[in-house]
Amino acid sequence: MKTFKLEGAPRTELGKKAVKALRKQELIPAVLNGGEVFTLPYTGKLNEGEKVVEIANNQGLIVTDFSVTVNVVRKLVYTPEIFAVELTVGKKKTMAVVKDIQFHPVEEKILHMDFLEVNEKKPVVMEVPVVLEGHAEGVKAGGKLSQEMRKLKVKAIYTKIPEKMVINVDNLGLGKTMKVSDLHFEGLELMNAKTAIVCAVKVTRAARGAAAADTTAAAAE
Repeated sequence: MKTFKLEGAPRTELGKKAVKALRKQELIPAVLNGGEVFTLPYTGKLNEGEKVVEIANNQGLIVTDFSVTVNVVRKLVYTPEIFAVELTVGKKKTMAVVKDIQFHPVEEKILHMDFLEVNEKKPVVMEVPVVLEGHAEGVKAGGKLSQEMRKLKVKAIYTKIPEKMVINVDNLGLGKTMKVSDLHFEGLELMNAKTAIVCAVKVTRAARGAAAADTTAAAAE
């Protein structure tokens, strides 16, 4: 997975008024969470933009509020590729992935972004693009290859997650499907429903006609 370098500015003024002011400056409010959980009270030093959030049972974690520029983030968001994000906020540098993006319902502008801190110990779940390769046997017989899933949800250490999931369809016959349960990738756990269909070779009219002709010819013999 490629790395995308992103710089954010610490955000200390929160609330609707502050967020509105940011957006007028072509800035996007964002938050980083997912760091290590610790027992409260927290006695360490917080950097600008950081705050302690209690999660449960006297446990807490540090959340960082920051902002990013619209122009830079476009290269991260509006692409079919996925990235590990080398995020720098103030003096702190963290590896992260994009967890969620909130868009404006009409204008499709980015309203807010959530980032999740990652490391080489804790698995993370990401959606990875699916790429089909090969020439299916069913297509050679007149069928049509249909890709039903464009992304697969994968769980793994972020350094093990590939840029794309390449699936070979050479042996996929006419009228056959390939489900999530048929797939296996070393070191990756697929989180989608096992019965979900990833791709299929659908029977076309031409294929039905060819099959019927073969049946007629066989009967005549």
